[in-house]
Amino acid sequence: MTSLSKDMREALMKTVSFLSVKEIAVLRSYNGDTEKAVLELMDGTRIETVLMRNARGYRTICVSSQVGCAMACTFCATGKMGFGRNLTEDEIIDQYRFWMYRLALLTDENERVSNIVFMGMGEPLANYENVKASIQTILAHTEIGPTKITVSTVGLVPMLEQLLKDESWPPVRLAISLHSANAALRQQMMPTSYPEFLQKLSAWTKNYFKKFPEARRHLTLEYILLEGVNDGELSALELARFANGIGKVKVNLIPYNTTASAYRKSDEDHVTHFQEILQERGVDVTRRRAMGDDIAAACGQLITASNEQKTESKKQEAKSM
Repeated sequence: MTSLSKDMREALMKTVSFLSVKEIAVLRSYNGDTEKAVLELMDGTRIETVLMRNARGYRTICVSSQVGCAMACTFCATGKMGFGRNLTEDEIIDQYRFWMYRLALLTDENERVSNIVFMGMGEPLANYENVKASIQTILAHTEIGPTKITVSTVGLVPMLEQLLKDESWPPVRLAISLHSANAALRQQMMPTSYPEFLQKLSAWTKNYFKKFPEARRHLTLEYILLEGVNDGELSALELARFANGIGKVKVNLIPYNTTASAYRKSDEDHVTHFQEILQERGVDVTRRRAMGDDIAAACGQLITASNEQKTESKKQEAKSM
């Protein structure tokens, strides 16, 4: 900033942080395709963010939108943290900046982040304004386009309704964490769900496609497969019926990544049969490849210790020394 005096620049360097996040630790997966960063915010709370590299060499980052999460989904480690607070626009954007600086420092190639998914800690639509502002800034000041950004939500219907009326909401992709097309089962897995959710979501999708009729526009339904819970033939038929009733949706089957719960991952035969049932009924279905599960960086595994837990951990460390 050459418009400022040298003394002023030196004073700013000493007193103003260039990032609102500080690196605490970075873990790298065994096969090298995934890194997870634990970042500390200015108030001492912590979040996690993930960098992934696919087979074609493209980089995707998974960003957090909250400290913890209030949704309390029973299969998700983040939900066990409870809700801390919303992240600010800067704290969301600085996860992108953190990874860009790290790529620049550690790689010889001119690597860039090509995709961003709001699938980290927190429910993005519960932090609507800051998530929207961060996306607007990224779209305005990077080469990342709206179809390269995905916001994943458990389906907060009031906020979904709001974004249809909000002319300033950016035209990014949306993914709905469905996980069951049976209302009662979904409510068992996701306590924030309710008996009328599926009907309300179905009605909302019709309005969504009226507002966004473009051929490339579609919704993604995310579905974590849990052994003996939602991976049976009946669950597949219910999902196919629901997906076909909506229209332009893609179902993304997600392997369960181990957390501190009683759930278990569906075996390969169950997953294949589940997928075949959907395909036979004309559902566009894909399977997500688990990335970073060996460093607890995969879907549903992000969690950081509370300040109380960190204090207790330090006490235990001191006792053992």
